[in-house]
Amino acid sequence: MAVVEQYARAHIVTDDDSLDQHGAVPVVLRYDPQDDPRAVRIGLPGPHEWRFSRSLLEQGLLAPAGSGPVRVWPCGRVQAVVEFHSSQGVSVVQFETKTLIRFLRRTYTAAAATARAMAHH
Repeated sequence: MAVVEQYARAHIVTDDDSLDQHGAVPVVLRYDPQDDPRAVRIGLPGPHEWRFSRSLLEQGLLAPAGSGPVRVWPCGRVQAVVEFHSSQGVSVVQFETKTLIRFLRRTYTAAAATARAMAHH
């Protein structure tokens, strides 16, 4: 089925020394409509993978969103910030907005294709 995986580069600004990278780091954006059509996952370097609602990502591109372990907000015109809170501290990850928009667009296509495939069974 239509699993979306998109590799991106992002900047991490964090308290966690193990992730402290001054340059861009590889990040994986993942969406599996069969697993959960409402959720997206972001994988940071190492074993760090976060799962949260797709609508939170959408809302956060327009205005600050989220109040739990994951928060998203626009940062200027071309960037968006995703903030992850865990027991280890806070990871603040800066993305290009167009990267996240492209990813979201692909998730809609995948979700629609999955829904059509289910309807044919």
